[in-house]
Amino acid sequence: MNLDGLLSNFGELTTTGLTQGAIYALVALGYTLVYGVLRLINFAHSEVFIAGAFGAMWAWQAFGLNQDSVVSGIGTITLYLLVGMLVAALASAFTATVIERVAYRPLRRRNAPPLAFLITAIGASIAIAEAFGVYTRRLPQGLPELVDKSPLFTIAGVPIDAVQLLTVGAALVMMVALDIFINRSRVGRGIRAVAQDANTAALMGVNKDRIIMMVFIAGGAMAGVAGLLYNVRISTLTYSVGFMLGLKAFTAAVLGGIGNLRGALVGGLLLGLVENYASGLFGSQWKDFAAFVVLVALLMFRPTGLLGESLGRARA
Repeated sequence: MNLDGLLSNFGELTTTGLTQGAIYALVALGYTLVYGVLRLINFAHSEVFIAGAFGAMWAWQAFGLNQDSVVSGIGTITLYLLVGMLVAALASAFTATVIERVAYRPLRRRNAPPLAFLITAIGASIAIAEAFGVYTRRLPQGLPELVDKSPLFTIAGVPIDAVQLLTVGAALVMMVALDIFINRSRVGRGIRAVAQDANTAALMGVNKDRIIMMVFIAGGAMAGVAGLLYNVRISTLTYSVGFMLGLKAFTAAVLGGIGNLRGALVGGLLLGLVENYASGLFGSQWKDFAAFVVLVALLMFRPTGLLGESLGRARA
């Protein structure tokens, strides 16, 4: 146990934890949306994230960027980020829609048991991950460094760089946008109605299949943005990275209260902090262990998570 190391690096561990936690939170939103409406844990959502990450990378490559490219100029960097975000969101939304139409909708129409959905989700996850693995020959893909990681300023002696600001800021903006969409738009009212009582919503004229598709699209778009931010933060991308990150994002959703959009944000940020504090205290090899121990300990005393399950209640 290295308490001195934790205290001496507390500020840096906090900023790094919030940055990583913001990515967890964006992916966790997809788990929360799908569970809130279908009571389904979409374990293929980690591959929806991967589709967005590869989509952004391929978009940059189409513009001639590679691992050794040097991009300068705020306007140019912003353009690449916007193009990458758009392509990543579309790629992930498309992947999520295909999963819903091909894997889940036929099961719903046949009133399949929950176990069938779970097995199908795991199968879809493995199939998509292996498809990316075959395409990339299972080799890590180099990414261009679009955003300079040099410190912009310091807060209480802690350096803050543009990547950290972009990641946390983008996660907060996307979270607020999704919250407004769910609570104030007509489609959002439909989502809340189906989450509360699907049969009654259908009797009131809500198209259940359309609403479910919109849930997958919205969750996929959030995962796509997370994929872009992951690319900006990490210099390499592998086809298998989605498994552990998706598992962490699911953990974040459960920590915050799966079914609660704001809980996904809180859970993601908290999980990122726990991981980094554990790294500073015990060593980096203990961060995964600490994250899941905290999850188990929390659920022992608060099974519904920090903010509880509320997608079908408060939202209506």
